[in-house]
Amino acid sequence: MNKLRTILLAEDEPALGQIIKESLETRGFKVLLCENGAKALEVYQKEKPELLVLDVMMPIKDGFTLAKEVRVIDETIPIIFLTAKSQTQDVVEGFTTGGNDYLKKPFSMEELIVRINNLLNRNQLQKITHTLKLGDYTFNFPKQLLQYKGNDPSQLTHREAHLLFHLIKNKNALLDRSLILNTLWGNDDFFSARSMDVFISKLRKKLILDASIQIINVRGYGYKLIC
Repeated sequence: MNKLRTILLAEDEPALGQIIKESLETRGFKVLLCENGAKALEVYQKEKPELLVLDVMMPIKDGFTLAKEVRVIDETIPIIFLTAKSQTQDVVEGFTTGGNDYLKKPFSMEELIVRINNLLNRNQLQKITHTLKLGDYTFNFPKQLLQYKGNDPSQLTHREAHLLFHLIKNKNALLDRSLILNTLWGNDDFFSARSMDVFISKLRKKLILDASIQIINVRGYGYKLIC
């Protein structure tokens, strides 16, 4: 029998938390339900789940704070935020604190399950030994490390690593904006697009030591990595 994949769910609304838990369990997941961020951190450290689903507004410790603390321990575990917040700055904060996806309430269980499966499948790529060369940089995709020549390697976030992976795989060709948004963010709405622009800017700064490398914005279409 296959081992159940473990998800940690932090949700302070008991009824909603139970509905999500039972729905995921019917799809073959093991769900660890916690009522606040402090309890979730404790359970995370003890149980080592494969993915976190975090409500943003929780007592004792909110989801953004919890994600920051988890990222100090583990840069690669996928994190999905659940929230009623919809302001652009809230969405961007969710991604910059280490989130991989962001689902606004109310949402359908089918959408949540699709996003969970996408992140878990994407995370499997990191188990593949795959080191890529990009100009004077070496990119260790499984470990999310970017190194320039003999310098100390820079640790990328989960989303930075996957975005760079797709850019390199499509080097000197157009990377369709809508395609990459749906692949990495789960949708191509305005908030996700703004978030991707932030991550593109971060990657440009990390690649600045090699002048031959450029990430060009092809307005209305996508991005092109030139090297």
